[in-house]
Amino acid sequence: MSSVETEIIWAGSRSRAEALMAAVSPDDPGTFEADIVEVGGSVELRIRVVGEELKTVRSTIDDLLACLAAAESSLDVSD
Repeated sequence: MSSVETEIIWAGSRSRAEALMAAVSPDDPGTFEADIVEVGGSVELRIRVVGEELKTVRSTIDDLLACLAAAESSLDVSD
């Protein structure tokens, strides 16, 4: 059976990437993988979602994007 895979890539500072990763890590940890990687002189938060059905992967991505948006808004207010 084939699978569906997608990746969210966010670029910015290491401290913000760590905060965003911490915000999404408790959210269904078995449904995605998240890593922080250095690329050139910047940092990327990469979130990879793999599933057997497009609707499942889309739902997970929607949840992650909502969580990331809320976390980023909170970080903007506290900065």
